[in-house]
Amino acid sequence: MSNENEDETPEVTENPLRRELPEEVPAAAGEPGPPSAEESGEQPLSGRQRLVKGLWPPRVSRAQLIVAVLLFGLGFGLAVQVASNSDGDSALRGARQEDLVRILDELDSRTQRLEDEKQGLEDQRTELENSSDQAEEARKQTVEKEKQLGILAGTVAAQGPGITLTIDDTKGTVKADMLLDAIQELRAAGAEAIQVNGVRVVASTYLSDSGSGVKVDGNKITQPYRFKVIGKPQDLEPALNIPGGVVQTLEKEQATVTVDRATKIVVDALRPAERPDYARSSSR
Repeated sequence: MSNENEDETPEVTENPLRRELPEEVPAAAGEPGPPSAEESGEQPLSGRQRLVKGLWPPRVSRAQLIVAVLLFGLGFGLAVQVASNSDGDSALRGARQEDLVRILDELDSRTQRLEDEKQGLEDQRTELENSSDQAEEARKQTVEKEKQLGILAGTVAAQGPGITLTIDDTKGTVKADMLLDAIQELRAAGAEAIQVNGVRVVASTYLSDSGSGVKVDGNKITQPYRFKVIGKPQDLEPALNIPGGVVQTLEKEQATVTVDRATKIVVDALRPAERPDYARSSSR
């Protein structure tokens, strides 16, 4: 008895991968195919060479170029700002610890001076409110206030503790703006009365260069320039000697600068009292 399996034809299982691939189409006779690297005579490119060829030359779009320009401008602006801030702080960064302590003491002294002035005004108000004879108290305060304003206006002489600043300019390099810086620094430190070579310095004082000297309110003065200043010596002298301040600036111009403290400075140069042409008091 024969086996039934021997008569059956074995099935051929088709490869699924083969079914998904397209059938190979032979090239037509006489039709050339794409040239190979060997036929073109060129060496085949390595993986690194293909990568470099894909990246260079770069293909930059217009939007990418605009973003790059904006980022560059932003970075440049930040760099300029940082550099300017560094220049402004360079004087304090290079200062010694003693100089920094002195600057802080000067700021504390200015704050204390303003607090004292505030307290004095509050005391005056209290005296006016509590005085049995308010009219007499007001008259006394008016006279005292007139003297104080006369000192500030330069119409009355003044005396008190302070310093003498002497600038010997044998080279003729000191200009009016340098003397003006000294006056402004002294005022900021609490100077109450200033006299320069016989000329009283007030709020309207101006300085200008004049040949080999300097003019103060139109009056020509020559070196040595001598400042007589009334104020607290412990505040005035350090203000002139801070790093990069008045003394260092003048010494760079080869001028000799001396600062002397004194318990009594007399400022006796006077200015005439001027009546304003248009301004009138608004108090009633």
